[in-house]
Amino acid sequence: MLPPRWVRRTVIAPAVIALTVVVVLTVPVWLLLAAAAAPLMRGRMRLLRVIWLLTVYLVLQTVTLIALFGLWVASGFGYYVRSPRFQLAHYRLVAGMLWALFQEARRTLSVAVVTDGPDPDAHPGRPLVVFCRHAGPGDSFLLAHALMSWYSREPRIVLKDTLQWDPVIDTVLNRLPNRFISPNPGERGTQVEAEIAALATNLDENDAFVLFPEGGNFTPQRRQRMIQRLDASGLHAVARRAEAMLHVLAPRPGGVAAALQAAPDADVLWVAHTGVDHLLSAADVWWALPMDKTITMRWWLVPAAEVPHAPEDQLEWLLSWWERIDAWIADQRRTNPETSPHDV
Repeated sequence: MLPPRWVRRTVIAPAVIALTVVVVLTVPVWLLLAAAAAPLMRGRMRLLRVIWLLTVYLVLQTVTLIALFGLWVASGFGYYVRSPRFQLAHYRLVAGMLWALFQEARRTLSVAVVTDGPDPDAHPGRPLVVFCRHAGPGDSFLLAHALMSWYSREPRIVLKDTLQWDPVIDTVLNRLPNRFISPNPGERGTQVEAEIAALATNLDENDAFVLFPEGGNFTPQRRQRMIQRLDASGLHAVARRAEAMLHVLAPRPGGVAAALQAAPDADVLWVAHTGVDHLLSAADVWWALPMDKTITMRWWLVPAAEVPHAPEDQLEWLLSWWERIDAWIADQRRTNPETSPHDV
């Protein structure tokens, strides 16, 4: 259960800052121990890389939390924090943190990122609705970084409410136009769709509404449960199509439809990625270090005029695009076979 906001602000955030101080003061010892233990472990400096990246992440967290406190004070102790000036300051702060984290993660984990497809800003001055596949470690961070640093977009993101355990995510994204929802949105019925529609309303020329239609990271178990849920709901034809898609979860159409109806003038950007999506657990990530991988992000841009409006047409359109994304992933895996992390 997520603790109340006052606990997260007055207990968890200061605890992270205190932990950062302890880690920074002792990190030379940990790095020396990790370097000494490296010859006893398979792989190349796995423990050293993990300790270093965790240290960088904690330092970035602390610096960002201090900056957020400064913005809160400068905004009249939060009174003007949602004014355009301070919203822009928060977006720039997040973009800077994600840029620094991306650069260090790319170097430490030995990961390259390439993009394929049309530039998301091929239609400048147009709002975007972004539907992204959800799989692999850190893909939401990567997508947010790409939209903000590469394409100068201000994302509005729908996230799981459990992410508010992270004090930076909790603080900054609750100040910006975003929505945290339950990991099982079905428990709240149409309320979640109403919140998605509200977030997607009144997008301007540099906004990007972001939704992960699968509702969670891909795992074979989740894929099977989704198919069973579709069958139990009587959606047998959709379940059979979901069975044929081997690399993605069946998308949840309610949130997609709500976003499209709330932003009829927005272009739609479909995003898929592959390269590290076979890493399904912390153990997989550990055995894969250093990854020596290339993450490929594929973009498909659909002008607003080509987006269907009828609900039944939108469902067919969504499933067709998800099948296209699944086929693209399969083709990428045939071209660049993945190595099992336990073979490294």
